[in-house]
Amino acid sequence: MKVSIVTISYNQANFLEQAILSVINQDYHDIEYIIVDPGSTDNSSEIIEQYREQVDKIITEPDTGPAEGLNNGFAHATGDIYSFVNSDDYLLPGAIRAIVSAFQARPFKDVLSGNALIVDRAGTTLKKFYSRKFSAQRAVYGAATLPQQATFFRAQCFRKSGGFNPSNHIAWDGEFWIDMALCGCRFGRIKTFLAAFRLHQESITYTKHISLEHYRYLESMFRKVQGRDSTFIDNVIRVSMKGLEYLENPLMLADRLLHGREIKTGIFQKS
Repeated sequence: MKVSIVTISYNQANFLEQAILSVINQDYHDIEYIIVDPGSTDNSSEIIEQYREQVDKIITEPDTGPAEGLNNGFAHATGDIYSFVNSDDYLLPGAIRAIVSAFQARPFKDVLSGNALIVDRAGTTLKKFYSRKFSAQRAVYGAATLPQQATFFRAQCFRKSGGFNPSNHIAWDGEFWIDMALCGCRFGRIKTFLAAFRLHQESITYTKHISLEHYRYLESMFRKVQGRDSTFIDNVIRVSMKGLEYLENPLMLADRLLHGREIKTGIFQKS
């Protein structure tokens, strides 16, 4: 089973080499690795060039943002299973072998998510990120979050969904999960920790939860799934489903009770 991995890179030279090494040092033999860098102005291109012999495809054509960059990358993919690892995140050792075994054991699943470590700029673990039971309905009520870097999907599911929405510059991965669910792709989870999700000053995750644009994105996803605008009753349902999410994930609940809701690193924090 061949696994195609795309890394989108843009001015993340401080983290890029770790991302690349986390892929090429996996203990699984059949990996196709594609790097997309539409024109970094730091030394990212020099880092990528160092590993040219171990990368299957390097794409340098301009794009309109991460979603289009991912589409450009996957347009060259030939694997059975797809995944994308951002240039500031990284895979954990043995991740690909573990996910391939999981897909082989679950031929009826189209999308499988493992867990992830949330790390800071230096790579110090801050918290654990547990994948949740996913459906489009759960997602628009805020009760189904997947760690993107620990989520893998079958190639035919990517094609069936139409790929990433190039106009989405806030949560292109979140909309992609929803689109796959809406077109009938079947989601599942494994308990293995597969990747590390890095929070740092330049990360969009730090600011998107308070932006007006992100609020508009959430409302647009609700309309896409439910076919209507949200109401006060939906806010009540959202709270109830969030409670159900914690009850269904006792490890996540224990982590919340132990560490609290907020992740703080220096002057930055994410709720």
